[in-house]
Amino acid sequence: LPHRYPFLLVDRVLECEVGQRIKAVKNVTLNEPFFQGHFPGYPVMPGVLVIEAMAQVSAILAYVTRGECHDAQSLLFFAGIDDARFKRPVFPGDQLVLESVELNVVRSVFKFAARASVGGELVAEARLMAAVRDVQA
Repeated sequence: LPHRYPFLLVDRVLECEVGQRIKAVKNVTLNEPFFQGHFPGYPVMPGVLVIEAMAQVSAILAYVTRGECHDAQSLLFFAGIDDARFKRPVFPGDQLVLESVELNVVRSVFKFAARASVGGELVAEARLMAAVRDVQA
């Protein structure tokens, strides 16, 4: 992934089946920058960042499936989201388990079913779409 701290939301890939599925983790610590303001006295990981973590894991699967890493000429961009649901908050100290299944690929557009859980309990789920786009430096 081209992402770096503080926006890299994947700590480790646990499993990856090329063109099929991926499983990774994000260890959520109180030192995360977003906890400074979300929410003072009651730190909760923003739901949109849980979705972003699922999108990043999906992007890793897409890069592996394509057999390439990102480069200066193209990037994988988050292109859409459907059926997003949030089931419970994510707190400091939680280990967020991120899973994504590749549903299909048409040309350079990928579709995934992704989910996030903590301790086996579903936190969020969504269908995600990402597309490879040429970029100019």
